[in-house]
Amino acid sequence: MPRPQGSSVGDFDGSTRKYLIGGNWKCNGTIESVNALVKILNEAGPIPANVEVVVGVPAIHIGLVLSTLRDDIEVAAQNCGANAKCGAYTGEVCATQLVDMGVTWVILGHSERREGFEMAGEDSELVAKKTKVAVDAGLKVQFCIGEKKEEREAGITMDVCSKQMEPLAKILSTEDWAKISIAYEPVWAIGTGLTATPEMAQETHAAVRAWIADNVSKEVSEKVQIQYGGSMKGANVQALLEQNDIDGGLIGGASLKADFVNCINGAP
Repeated sequence: MPRPQGSSVGDFDGSTRKYLIGGNWKCNGTIESVNALVKILNEAGPIPANVEVVVGVPAIHIGLVLSTLRDDIEVAAQNCGANAKCGAYTGEVCATQLVDMGVTWVILGHSERREGFEMAGEDSELVAKKTKVAVDAGLKVQFCIGEKKEEREAGITMDVCSKQMEPLAKILSTEDWAKISIAYEPVWAIGTGLTATPEMAQETHAAVRAWIADNVSKEVSEKVQIQYGGSMKGANVQALLEQNDIDGGLIGGASLKADFVNCINGAP
């Protein structure tokens, strides 16, 4: 059964970067609540032509969402394995399995997975390896980076972010970067209600773009979308997206509510 048809409004001539509005549902949702959220998105009206939308769905609900969500909102997994092929990897989901289902994106390197929760966290080398496996399988990747509160206060934000990106720059080809977005998420702002000011976020986004220019290529740096994550919501989305180097958001709490529609429509 085909997915409901979406619609767009406005024009996009391709001369600038599109805004990428990503939702991260994390480990949330029942069949009932997921159906209710899909209904909100399906009834949200046309999506601005200069905006791409993707929702990161818990693995258990991916099949449901892929069968009911409007076709102009893409679906992301929240993780995939480092294994390039299916096999004896109990509990893992292979990137090729996600592609086979119709998933087009995956979120990798989120701070919650880097830190770990009652388990060992994922280091930057592992996140980079998983990213390469995902890209080779045909997925696009929202690659997360970001500093903790004490690191921000110590003035080492870019030291932290650059170390998280270094293994990625080493393992990806220039062509691979067409399937990558960078999601800058200051860890101290995730789920706390705290948000970097638009100026603070812009400063880091500009520094990340400059790092990519120096360590990958200027062409890649000009094309790559850099999302902001960290308590983005309808009330602050416009001020954030007005900044030159903020190309969207990776949104947690607000993506579980109708306010996510405000984030989609908040792009300049």
